[in-house]
Amino acid sequence: MAQQMEQATAGPPSVEPRHADTVARIKAQVARVIVGQEAMIDRLLIALLTNNHALVEGVPGLAKTLTVSTLAQTLDCSFARIQFTPDLLPADVTGTLIFNPQESSFHVRRGPLFANIVLADEINRAPAKVQSALLEAMQERQVTIGGSTYDLPKPFLVLATQNPIEHEGTYPLPEAQLDRFMLKIQVHYPERDDERDILRRALDGHDETAEAVTDAAGVLDLMQAVQEVEVNTRLREYVVRLLEATRDPARYQLADLASLIEYGASPRAGVFLARAAQAYAFIHGRGYVTPDDVKTLAPDVLRHRLVTTYEAEAQSISAERIVARLLEGVGIP
Repeated sequence: MAQQMEQATAGPPSVEPRHADTVARIKAQVARVIVGQEAMIDRLLIALLTNNHALVEGVPGLAKTLTVSTLAQTLDCSFARIQFTPDLLPADVTGTLIFNPQESSFHVRRGPLFANIVLADEINRAPAKVQSALLEAMQERQVTIGGSTYDLPKPFLVLATQNPIEHEGTYPLPEAQLDRFMLKIQVHYPERDDERDILRRALDGHDETAEAVTDAAGVLDLMQAVQEVEVNTRLREYVVRLLEATRDPARYQLADLASLIEYGASPRAGVFLARAAQAYAFIHGRGYVTPDDVKTLAPDVLRHRLVTTYEAEAQSISAERIVARLLEGVGIP
């Protein structure tokens, strides 16, 4: 009887105070340096706390690189920035063997990929063989150099950036490689008030720096806690229905979308969507996922996974608009 009363009075599950405090302090430290861009910061944290990777797309000058490096500072994790160029080689990223003539032996020189947080700047400027080397390391979390395999550090997060306004001299990522990224984050221009604050800081010489809040071990602890966030049966079914609607829209009274979608989302997309929703709930202090969490993250998870048809391109209908229609048409069970 006492147990029943306890269950009746207990509220919905929440995040442990120590975890909630750590997340709040991380976001506060990043906000000292970065003005606005809360959505981007939240999604970078989601990728980090789910042990996945993210693709960040936005025009130059939106503080993408600064945000990533600032996040690394708050986590007291190693950070490496790789500027992708057409002449880059796979060994420049992963590392190579160096011959030592004095000892008549080879030794391993590890590449910049051996860092906790790796910024792959303008990933679409490097040729396919470099992109493949990076994406293989992202998936396997290890690198082979000279026949020996070396584990990458934990946590390991790759944040790749793309410039959407330049296409000359670029090598677009194939859909199969895009699928390796949990999220495709679109960074937009700041609001007017944020723009004023950015200008004020630049003109007044008001430079802020971020302080370390936790370390790699603390990040791993947060990652473990995220997995305990509850995703009930109804929400799991909702994710399944969203995936199904991308493949068979007519089943959900969305027959007009069938001619616009060439290929729907894979099962990996469903796993990523559920895990992203877990992390989103976690960083907002909740120990359970809501339908709004799924709806909020669905565009970031699906926009680079839906392959649209020529008809959609001819009508200038983007994957973003299709996802919006899917969220409107698919009901919560």
